[in-house]
Amino acid sequence: MSLSVRAIRGATTVDHDTPESITERVVALLARIIERNDLVEDDIISILFTATEDVVSVFPATAARSMGLGAVPLICARELSIIDSVPRCIRVMMHVSTERSRDDIHHVYLEGAQGLRDDLPD
Repeated sequence: MSLSVRAIRGATTVDHDTPESITERVVALLARIIERNDLVEDDIISILFTATEDVVSVFPATAARSMGLGAVPLICARELSIIDSVPRCIRVMMHVSTERSRDDIHHVYLEGAQGLRDDLPD
């Protein structure tokens, strides 16, 4: 099978807007995405993070760098401010090079973000 570029989605929430809480939850989310999709760092093309307006104490990309992903292009953006959206939410779109088909990609939603995309395959 040939390599394809795939996007893997994920999200998590933090209980408190602190650098420690954000780092812990982002590292857990990225580690789970990497594990579930059997990835290594060289498979990761880039990672886009978004965060809701109530996440301001640290860049989510800083957490990714703390786990050794400093060579991967990372960028953060502000999530749209939508009424009744999930508070203190950090979302991820990871672009990877993989032999997996679209149906074999595992998206990961943790903590208070578990119900965001329950329509996606596990």
